[in-house]
Amino acid sequence: MDSAVAGAVWVLILPPALAVAALLAAAANAVVDGRARGLSATGGLAAPLRETARLLRQQRRTLPGADSLLWRIGGAGLAIAAVLKVLVIPFGNFTFADLPVGLVWFNAMDVLLWALWWLLGWGANSGWSLVGGYRFLAQALSYELPLMFALTAPAVGAGSLRLLDIQGAQHTLWFVVWMPVAFLVYAASVVAFSSWGPFQTATGRDAAGGVIAELSGVDRLLVLAGRYMVLVAGAAFAVPLFFGGGAGPWLPGSVWVIVKSLALVALFITARRLFPTLRPERLAEVSLVLIMPLVLIQVLVVAVIVVVNGGAP
Repeated sequence: MDSAVAGAVWVLILPPALAVAALLAAAANAVVDGRARGLSATGGLAAPLRETARLLRQQRRTLPGADSLLWRIGGAGLAIAAVLKVLVIPFGNFTFADLPVGLVWFNAMDVLLWALWWLLGWGANSGWSLVGGYRFLAQALSYELPLMFALTAPAVGAGSLRLLDIQGAQHTLWFVVWMPVAFLVYAASVVAFSSWGPFQTATGRDAAGGVIAELSGVDRLLVLAGRYMVLVAGAAFAVPLFFGGGAGPWLPGSVWVIVKSLALVALFITARRLFPTLRPERLAEVSLVLIMPLVLIQVLVVAVIVVVNGGAP
């Protein structure tokens, strides 16, 4: 009974904790953007709070003929999907939901994100939003298949789909060391599912904001916050998948998971400025011609090493 109560308390703490992490990520991104324009770091840190206050005061609006229910399900669903992703992530030896197929659960939440971004584009009854929704689907077709194979590599290395088993298989060598292609594909997909950085065509300015063009008030706030929550959840999931989970000296395992997650978020925020926005058709070409063969070779290499060594090295 005590463990059940403790688990319920942690589940209640999880959504606001993830929201705070998303706020920190937004603040860090604003600081980097501000520094690039010669602004002070203080102004950047306060930018997310100012934007939150502005959107909370702004009136929500709905276009004539819009499917408000589907539209708002798509907006609020991003944060929910992010929370559901974090449920299976081990924090040291503790996890909210120790599923034997935790890796499959995470990929299922990615598929849910397909539907949510599409609902944002469809439900608004706006041409710009619809273009953004189609762009996201076209883009997602390019990286979903490489992502599935990239997720297969750690599963093959650990011989399990359970996150605690995958984390435990890295006690001597982190998977990122001998699965670099899988990690890079995974990292790019995390950024893409957030419609961020070089994969932001669904919310691009050339389409007046795409799927977020018609959003205002609380609806817009939920989508903007949800994007950062998806980014943070994806970074946190990479820790047990490629970076040994809570492994590390001196600090408790749960603290190491948080530290590594924040480091990866910082990496994503920094790296997004190094690449231009990719058009969906160009992304499809690169994905099918270059990325798919590389990630398949990566899975083959992992399988050979596991067979030769009788397990992960």
